[in-house]
Amino acid sequence: MTTPDTSRLRDALDALHQRFAGPGGVAGVVHEGRIVAARAWGHADLTARRPMTAATRLPICSITKQFTCGVLLSRLGEPEGFDHRVRAFLPDFEGPLPRLRQLCDNQSGLRDYWALSILHGALAEQTFRREDALPLIGRMKSGHFAPGTGYSYSNGNFRILAEIIEAETGEDLAALYAEHIWRPAGMKTATLTADTRRPADDVTGYEGTPATGFFPAENGIFWIGDAGISAALDDMLAYECWIDATRDDPDALYARLSRPPVFADGTPARYGFGLGHDTVAGLPTTGHGGALRGFRAHRIHAAAARLSVVVMFNHEADARGAAREVMEAALDHAPAATAAPPPGWEGQWICPETGLLARILRDGDTLKLHYATGAQALTQVSGGGIGAPGVTLHREGEALRMRREGEHLETLMQPLPAVTAGDREAIAGVYESAELGARLTVEARDGALAAWCAGMLGQGRIEPVHPVGQDTWILATRRSMDAPAPGDWTLRARRDAGGRVDGLTVGCWLARGIDYRRVG
Repeated sequence: MTTPDTSRLRDALDALHQRFAGPGGVAGVVHEGRIVAARAWGHADLTARRPMTAATRLPICSITKQFTCGVLLSRLGEPEGFDHRVRAFLPDFEGPLPRLRQLCDNQSGLRDYWALSILHGALAEQTFRREDALPLIGRMKSGHFAPGTGYSYSNGNFRILAEIIEAETGEDLAALYAEHIWRPAGMKTATLTADTRRPADDVTGYEGTPATGFFPAENGIFWIGDAGISAALDDMLAYECWIDATRDDPDALYARLSRPPVFADGTPARYGFGLGHDTVAGLPTTGHGGALRGFRAHRIHAAAARLSVVVMFNHEADARGAAREVMEAALDHAPAATAAPPPGWEGQWICPETGLLARILRDGDTLKLHYATGAQALTQVSGGGIGAPGVTLHREGEALRMRREGEHLETLMQPLPAVTAGDREAIAGVYESAELGARLTVEARDGALAAWCAGMLGQGRIEPVHPVGQDTWILATRRSMDAPAPGDWTLRARRDAGGRVDGLTVGCWLARGIDYRRVG
C-alpha cells in the first residue's frame, strides 16, 4: 500500500455523522506515521452547545487495558515474576489460580465484576467506589473454566493487574502511564479519569437513538486499570504515530504488546495484553474497543499497511463498525458479498458448557444470534452453516454445533422447545448464592414473573422474567453499571426428588454458572 484512497476515505469520514448518528464524535487516520485525515463533528455537550473538537478529551474506556499492560511490561517486565501476587485478591478461590499473563490475556476464567455487580443489587447509576471492587472480586471461589483453557472477557483481570502494579512500584497508575507511554508517545493531554462522575473537559455522554432522542447518561463508577483513561483525538493519533515510529524495533512496547497470544495448549488465541487480534480487509490487525454508558470508542492498527484508525463517540453507536468502515475505505477494499441464511434456522438451544440459552431469531430480513452481550447478524458460511464474526453454527440433527474459535470453545447445543407460559409458581421464591453472598427474589403475581437482586451493593430494580423453555427462564436487563449490558441472564431450575424447584443456576456471557439455592 502506498497511500490511502483519499477520495473514498474522505467520503467515509464525511458520512460518519449520518451513518452513526448521535450528538458528536471524532475520527482520524494515520498512515506511515503521518495523520492523513481527521474529523470532529457535533457537540460535546448539547445543553451548553459546546462543539466537539479534536482536542476534546473523551473516555477511551477499555482501550485503557493495553496501556495498563504496557506499564507492566515497561516498568516491571514479563508478568511471570508476579504470579504469587494473585492469591491476595482471590483468597477463597478453589482450584488452580490464574497466572498474571492469563489475566492480561483474558484467559483467567474469572467472572466479570461489572456483571456481578448486577447480582449484588447495583443500580446502573449508583456510586461504585474504588474500595467496592476488591471485596466483590475477592468473593469468587470458581470461574468459567480452568485458567489458560479458554477466553472470557473480564474487567476484573485488569483491575487486579492495576492494583499489583501500584503495589509493586509504589506509584499511582496515572504517573506510570505518563512516564512510560503518554510522554514518549506525545499524548500531551491524556489523563486518568477513574471517577466517571467527573469526565475530562466536562464532556457529556448520551444514551438514546435518533428515534428516541438523546439523553445524558448518568455514570457513577470508579474504575482503574480496566478503564479510566480519557484522551483527545489528537492524543490518540499521536499514539498511533508513535507505534509506527517504533515499528522496526522488536523490543518496542507496542511490538511486545502485540506478539501473537496462545492458549495453554499452544492453540493461537485472539486476545493478549489488552489487544484483540483480528483481520480487516484480509490484513491482520490489533486493536480494542471501549464502552461506558453514553460513550463508545475503537482503534485499529494494521501493521502490514502501516495504517491506523481511531473513532470515538459521545453516544452509543457502533464505533467498531465505524472504524472498520473507515479502514476498508482507506484500503479501497470492497467487503465480500454475503448471502442471507435460508429459512429454517430459527430456534433455541442450551449450551452445555456455559449453561446459557442460544436463540436464533428473525428480525425483519435479518437472522440474529442472541447468546453473548448483543445480537449478531448471521450470514451463510461454508459447509452449509451460518455464522457471524467469531462464531460458526452447523446443524447436527436437531442439535447445533457452535464453534467460537476466539473463546477456544466448541460445543454441541441441545434444542430447547420453546414455551410461552411455563410453570410460573414453580420458580417463585427467594434464592441465595453462597459464593456471592447475594440473593435473588422471583415474584409471581397477576400472571407475570419478575425478579430483583440484593447483595453488597444494595437492592436492584425489579425486572421482568420470561419463560423460554422447560425449567428455563430469561431475566432481560439493560441495567449494567458498565456498558454494554452483559446480555440476557439465563435461569435454569434444579428440582428435588419431589419435583420442587430447590435451586437455580444463573448466568450471562460475562458471568455464568452461578449456583443459587432456595431459602424461601
